[in-house]
Amino acid sequence: QVQLVESGGGLVQAGGSLRLSCAGSGRTFSSYAMGWFRQAPGKEREFVAAIRSSGIITNYAGSVKGRFTISRDNAKNTVYLQMNNLRPEDAAVYYCAASRILNTRATMYDYWGQGTRVTVSS
Repeated sequence: QVQLVESGGGLVQAGGSLRLSCAGSGRTFSSYAMGWFRQAPGKEREFVAAIRSSGIITNYAGSVKGRFTISRDNAKNTVYLQMNNLRPEDAAVYYCAASRILNTRATMYDYWGQGTRVTVSS
């Protein structure tokens, strides 16, 4: 069983940066692939980024590639999302999730956090 708690959201000006954190509990955290998803009002939940349990292999949505970086520190049971050059369209509630294997589909993830809100002003 894995429990996840996101933090680091807030209000930022367009062009600014935020770093989101997702703290996990459970002895098997290091064996899970981790993903970040986001959901804006009236929109479907969409894939943002994912990282294998080893931290070596990563995957990004085209809309964030080159601006966002996913990383993890298994010793701290934590995954991060560094977001640079934020745009108004990045505003959403961001969720972290755990999966047995790396993938981009929300239905393939077993555990979810409650989300942290990111607001981007223009």
